[in-house]
Amino acid sequence: MGQTEQQLKRHQYLEAMGIQTWQLRQSQPHPETGQEPVVEVGTQVVEADVGIPSPISLPDWATIEAEVKSCTRCELHQQRTQSVLGVGNHNADWMIIGEAPGADEDRQGEPFVGRAGKLLDQMLLAIGLKRQSVYITNIVKCRPPNNRDPKPVEAASCEGYLKQQIELIQPKIIFAVGRIAAHNLLKTDQRVGAMRGKRFEYADTDIPVIVSYHPAYLLRSPGEKRKAWDDLLLARRLMSENI
Repeated sequence: MGQTEQQLKRHQYLEAMGIQTWQLRQSQPHPETGQEPVVEVGTQVVEADVGIPSPISLPDWATIEAEVKSCTRCELHQQRTQSVLGVGNHNADWMIIGEAPGADEDRQGEPFVGRAGKLLDQMLLAIGLKRQSVYITNIVKCRPPNNRDPKPVEAASCEGYLKQQIELIQPKIIFAVGRIAAHNLLKTDQRVGAMRGKRFEYADTDIPVIVSYHPAYLLRSPGEKRKAWDDLLLARRLMSENI
């Protein structure tokens, strides 16, 4: 990323947080001394001092990993063995997003490593993708007790982390598996069956989102695997069109 683009991105982050940037202006020599005046460049809070640390930098993987590892934003941190940020290629075209870590993921610190993870690996291999070539994460980064659904407040607490992950990776497609992932990514309450076979977009980006069934559901309902295969083919077709 060039210096000009980095500066533009930084200004956008500052403006989004209510911080006004001071712009350099052409200076004039002092009428008596002929010296150039000192012009400072900085930032100013427009409405109220919200305690934003300075300097403000764009997110990076080391920062996100450290924050997620020590996160206490919701009650899920109280029982976790470890948080589960994600795994895979940081420059991936495909981003796979599920709902939450399970018991195996909580122990190993990696998403989709149990039976559902093995099925996901097979699904990806079926369309020519290896686990290492995609990026896999979840809506929430800590395991809910007894594998219950994440609460809305828990998903909201992790939303900033997920947005940063998407911002860093800039995937060409997001494959959302399961109801929790679809509802939180697309801000909807539609059934997964009603969202299948359609192209959605993530937030205010043009990143396509394809919704499918969660591999854990497919293990319980193997008759639906054909539909999940169709969803993968749709995602692959959209990818080929966007490249």
